[in-house]
Amino acid sequence: MRSVWLILCLLALPVHAEVFTYVDAQGNRVYTDQPRGNAKRVPIATSNRMSANPTAAAPISVAKKSPEQPLFHYDMLRILIPEPDATIRSSAGEVIVSVTSEPGLQQGHRYRLLLDGQATGEPGLSPVFPLSNLDRGSHNLSVEILDEQGRTVERTANQPFHMLRISLAQKRQVKPCTAEDFGVRPECPLKDKPVEEKNPFLRFF
Repeated sequence: MRSVWLILCLLALPVHAEVFTYVDAQGNRVYTDQPRGNAKRVPIATSNRMSANPTAAAPISVAKKSPEQPLFHYDMLRILIPEPDATIRSSAGEVIVSVTSEPGLQQGHRYRLLLDGQATGEPGLSPVFPLSNLDRGSHNLSVEILDEQGRTVERTANQPFHMLRISLAQKRQVKPCTAEDFGVRPECPLKDKPVEEKNPFLRFF
């Protein structure tokens, strides 16, 4: 028991202290830090204990992900032209769409017009969108504002309008072509211009 206690005491010594062992006259194994004639040195493994001082160890830095900035909020975004449920009459299916926002378009933001849920072109700075060759019937318009990453900042609800395409024949029925209209009005081509009758008395001159 005495030997075990000595071992524990010796192991608690600093790592640079040396430990020796020998057998005394009574046959007991003895451990000591003093060398003797027949004592043998006991190898001691290096301690793996860490320092109790927290500042001694290098701090572990954890990269903090910056919180994503909230999207800019517009107080108002709407389609000015055409008005909701408007009827557009155009033989070529043309309409000019105009939008506005409050406040104005912010730096890096872009307008994009959607026709029946599909983008009509690339996002841009202009609030005016000319459209042509639209099919007759009802359509839905909406406009959205995109930021630099292409995220939708604001978007309007679908706004309906109706395209009424008048044929050239219908336009001629509404307003018949006169001699001066041929070659001027699209519905009055030159090929349809009647041949003028010549005065029969002029052929003798």
